[in-house]
Amino acid sequence: MKKFLTTLLVAVSLATTALWGQTPDKIRTMVIAGQDGSHWWKGACDAIKQILENSGLFTVDFCFTPGYNGDMAEFRPQFDKYDLIVINYGGTPWIEEVQQAFEKYVREGGGVVFIHSSVIPMENWQAWNDITGLGAWNGRNEKWGPYLYMKDGHTIYDYTPGDAGYHGLQHQITVVNRATEHPILKGLPVRWRHYKDEIYTKLRGPARNVEILSTALEAGRDEPLMWTVKYGKGRSFVDVMGHCGNDPNMIYSMTCSGYQITFLRGCEWAATGKVTQAVPADFPLEDTCMLRPDFKAPFNAFPE
Repeated sequence: MKKFLTTLLVAVSLATTALWGQTPDKIRTMVIAGQDGSHWWKGACDAIKQILENSGLFTVDFCFTPGYNGDMAEFRPQFDKYDLIVINYGGTPWIEEVQQAFEKYVREGGGVVFIHSSVIPMENWQAWNDITGLGAWNGRNEKWGPYLYMKDGHTIYDYTPGDAGYHGLQHQITVVNRATEHPILKGLPVRWRHYKDEIYTKLRGPARNVEILSTALEAGRDEPLMWTVKYGKGRSFVDVMGHCGNDPNMIYSMTCSGYQITFLRGCEWAATGKVTQAVPADFPLEDTCMLRPDFKAPFNAFPE
């Protein structure tokens, strides 16, 4: 009888949980950083952590590499303990053992997000180029693959010889969402104003299994700003916005609500393959920037 009552209580408890709903497990996230000679990576990491954890959907741990001239053999992240890896890194290549572990993690279904200058390093690591889809600088040229951009609404694979990577002065831009039915962008305005940022152009790479999500008109071309890549069973989301200059006060690009919202949606999609977030009321307009200086949504951002 006692065993029967215990079983009944467990069943009632499970039914009650199902009826009233249960808070889903948060997405376990590891942010990798530690070297970047041109960016304030520490400030960017602080912002990334606040954006992710303030949403209530993520928990965030950091894994930092040694500094320049440090022993990279000390950097041994445990990828398989996380649902999502966010890369905010622009430095020395990882050791081969770590590279192989990262490839395995993504190939077997792991989610990864690359921020801004993370498309620059590891130029001689083929899997890194495949997982990011596109890269810039560090000697990349036509041997790495075509330039990728859009023209008249069509994706262009341009095999013209030349170096990869260029950016002009920082400025505001109008972002054009191209893949409007993709879960990351679904329900968002097609055109929106992004706050002051450094816009990468002349990106090139393997460009396999790439879907361009958003572009900006820069130097006469519709250059990709956000895109996704499928690699094995894994998903990667790449966002080359989010420049943080080399002093603590230059993280203004990440205060843009459009940046924060698309970043959050991209992170959830990379980790789970879907987006459950509502469209906030403070998303930018086509001609108006909207800011979240505390890296979180204001109290009235979400409709009741």
